Amino acid sequence: MPLTAIDCHVHPWDATSLGFMGAGRMEAMSRYFGRPMEPVSFEELAARYRSRSMMAVLLATDDSTVSGLPPVPNDHVAGAMRDYPDVFLAFGGVDPWKGQLAIDEARRCKEELGLRGLKFNPGRQRFFPNDPQFARLWETAADLGLICLFHTGMMGNGAGTRGGLGFKLKYTAPIPCLDDIAADYPELTIISAHPGWPWQEEQLAMARHKANVYLDLSGWAPRYFPPQLVQYARTILQDRVLFGSDWPVLTPERWLEEFDQIDLPAEVRSKILLTNAQRLFGLE
Repeated sequence: MPLTAIDCHVHPWDATSLGFMGAGRMEAMSRYFGRPMEPVSFEELAARYRSRSMMAVLLATDDSTVSGLPPVPNDHVAGAMRDYPDVFLAFGGVDPWKGQLAIDEARRCKEELGLRGLKFNPGRQRFFPNDPQFARLWETAADLGLICLFHTGMMGNGAGTRGGLGFKLKYTAPIPCLDDIAADYPELTIISAHPGWPWQEEQLAMARHKANVYLDLSGWAPRYFPPQLVQYARTILQDRVLFGSDWPVLTPERWLEEFDQIDLPAEVRSKILLTNAQRLFGLE
């Protein structure tokens, strides 16, 4: 069957990956989303996506400097990509605070592991991407052709708990944090992940202004997409908007069912679900 969609925002949720997460985060997320977060093997996850003729982009993570927790190994997601090449692409997790080690790991992600990009969560990693001390990391990513995906806006981690598990939303604002590096490194391709509430208008403005910025629509049920986001996705940003579910937070089945209810031309719907990602990842 022909490919129908590429889910650009999927978290590895097998037993190995969950072992690196920490009990407090798992408990908080289960409470926030109202259901237990049970492990799912790569084999089972691949079968789920394959049954829908879809691909998925697995996102590793590393916030070990701040959290003290070990990272989800980049070799782990690279192994899933090798084992299920018809289903999985993968982004490596890099901790920007590791300096030269972070730069070396970015290079290894590309040259040894064959990963397509790097994933950052500034809220969990507690850093401002536009801090000059991280400049060489963005230069390296741009030189290697590694796409950099950044969490923006409200965080699910810690949401609804007293103090939010200590996470601070100031790190997740798209302007100036991402807009600055999009301007300073025009060869760097950036994905601003999630509708960036409460900075959604700023996120749309950044993407409208910077052609090297893409938006993924993960982490929000489409029934809650505000009219302005839908209007921009339908028109002037239709070539740089990507489908992402944020699985297992949202299942692709629910996301797609609700997305089908949004009034979009068939060509635009196909771009968001498939062809924009095919072009971005060189799968055409």
